[in-house]
Amino acid sequence: MSFFKKLKEKITSQTTEVTDKFKEGLEKTRDSFVGRMNELVYKYRKVDEDFFEELEELLISSDVGVTTVMELIDQLKDEVRLRNIKDTKEIQPVISEKLAELLEKEGDDTSLNIQENGMTVILVVGVNGVGKTTSIGKLAHHLKQEGKSVMMAAGDTFRAGAIEQLEVWGERVGVDVIKQQEGSDPAAVMYDALQAAKSRNIDVLLCDTAGRLQNKVNLMNELEKVKRVIEREVPGAPHEVLLVLDATTGQNAMSQAKTFGKATNVSGIVLTKLDGTAKGGIVLAIRHELDIPVKFVGLGEQMDDLQAFDAEQFVYGLFRELVEAEEVEE
Repeated sequence: MSFFKKLKEKITSQTTEVTDKFKEGLEKTRDSFVGRMNELVYKYRKVDEDFFEELEELLISSDVGVTTVMELIDQLKDEVRLRNIKDTKEIQPVISEKLAELLEKEGDDTSLNIQENGMTVILVVGVNGVGKTTSIGKLAHHLKQEGKSVMMAAGDTFRAGAIEQLEVWGERVGVDVIKQQEGSDPAAVMYDALQAAKSRNIDVLLCDTAGRLQNKVNLMNELEKVKRVIEREVPGAPHEVLLVLDATTGQNAMSQAKTFGKATNVSGIVLTKLDGTAKGGIVLAIRHELDIPVKFVGLGEQMDDLQAFDAEQFVYGLFRELVEAEEVEE
């Protein structure tokens, strides 16, 4: 059975709502990436070095990342030799198969580390402008849909309007927000929120954090301080440190991930605005080069458009037309 056929079988067993979210959210990337790949297949009838060179350029321009692209091209060349592939049309399912393998690392856990007994504390970090506060609001909605009681801590006390923005989300989702005045100590806000969440037996506490201070060192020190307060008040917490990245910033998102990864032990990525970019290949670069799982992706403006990341849904969302075309041919 071909890879596309196996993928279609797996996807049809899942809810169409999720499949449609990925399909719509990846439209720009699909139109750009798959469209250009189809042009490449028609341009080169046989698989040769020139074909691989252009494929390499295509992948790099889709923000897949140079290191990842080099490894992927080497793997594809090996597969072409093993399977004796001559026609470029035959290589399309192999490319999608290899992309799926890159996204689904063995032992990967893209689910949230929710505690069965006691409160789960999730620290959310990221620079200003990436959609951090919005992601926290949507994540609160997601968790409430799963039957969890949720509280939010307004720890970004430095950005003008950040506390109010989180409060608006709190009202929309029906979740309490623990706050202090703008400019107050974020660690003190966290302390108050942890006490309030404990006293009310809250299942999940979502903690917003500052995204910009005078310099990078100050920001990382502030995050460390907040983390220490959480660790002291709830042993073993934070149970997740989610880094929010903006997919439209491409390789800049990679450098942010490296900076925050060193300072905060990031356990997962929330990749926002994936619907707003034609360069969705950044998902592959993050997953492969940083070795941090992508846990959620932003696929639109609606409250339920923050979706748990699913590698198969992602690959199907990208190659949907090719999957359907193979079925028609059969």
